[in-house]
Amino acid sequence: MRPVDGLPGQGVCVQSTMTLPNGSADSGVLPGRPRDSVVAALRRLLRPLVRLLVGQGITYPFLADLLKSVYVETAASEFTVGGKLATDSRLTLLTGVHRKDIRRLRRETRPDAGPTPSMTLGTQIVARWLGDPSYQDRNGTPRALPRTPSKGGAVSFAALVERVSKNVRPRSVLDELLRLGVVEVDIDDNVRLVTSGFVPGKEMDAKSFYFGEALHDHLAAGVHNLIGAKPAWLERSVYYDELSPAAVTELQGKSERLAMEVLQEINRDGMALEANDPPSPGERMRMRLGVFYYAEPVVETAGVPAAKPGTAPPKTRKKK
Repeated sequence: MRPVDGLPGQGVCVQSTMTLPNGSADSGVLPGRPRDSVVAALRRLLRPLVRLLVGQGITYPFLADLLKSVYVETAASEFTVGGKLATDSRLTLLTGVHRKDIRRLRRETRPDAGPTPSMTLGTQIVARWLGDPSYQDRNGTPRALPRTPSKGGAVSFAALVERVSKNVRPRSVLDELLRLGVVEVDIDDNVRLVTSGFVPGKEMDAKSFYFGEALHDHLAAGVHNLIGAKPAWLERSVYYDELSPAAVTELQGKSERLAMEVLQEINRDGMALEANDPPSPGERMRMRLGVFYYAEPVVETAGVPAAKPGTAPPKTRKKK
């Protein structure tokens, strides 16, 4: 194991983002002269993103144009002075984007893609299925639900849908969740949840939406902590780099089990708090707790062929 962030020894390495000096986003760094440490971090986090871009046929010129617009939008909305709208000249100074492009980009409207109604409804249904004890067995596991009230009454799939929304037919919701690979119907006409949450397995648009939502909040928490904003958000990870493939498989299984226990408990609490402690007007907030697990071969440098980045370790038999 390699000690990280100055933590000695062979014990667990709990990592979090460090704080930049002066606790400021600017920290005295002039545009065009970024810190080497920040540049190194950017190169690291951009690699998997570029892997996705190339795989999806998204070229550098397309990304550059998109990045230019995001630069202008972000600087205009988050780097105001005294609440006043930033001028084109100030945006050019902050972003390095030419004023001609800034004028064009500020005239354009590029709305962010939101979730489809079926995705929003599906998320709410699965959250209630996972968080409401009436839809779980004695072990807290989501029950297989009879498809219709005639077979299951108040604990049927149709009744679950109607508790969330009475404006959509349960059959339409079931067809959509089947299409997304979230549920399945068994030979007894029971609807079973086949994922541990609303995790679309087949629809690229749905997966892309939640990919952007989850990574946005993870990165936003890291940036918040890196620039020293207070209070710091929870953002921790544990890291080892001298593990066998079998050990990685073992840790992956345990991580998934423990993580789902935490997420389901927070889901139950969140559902109860929304119902029992609604926010006052103007005080509505959102939150997201996320967990992740990733493993890949370590790239060796002492004459050993390097493994391809992003590949999973070879499958091994679990120890008995």
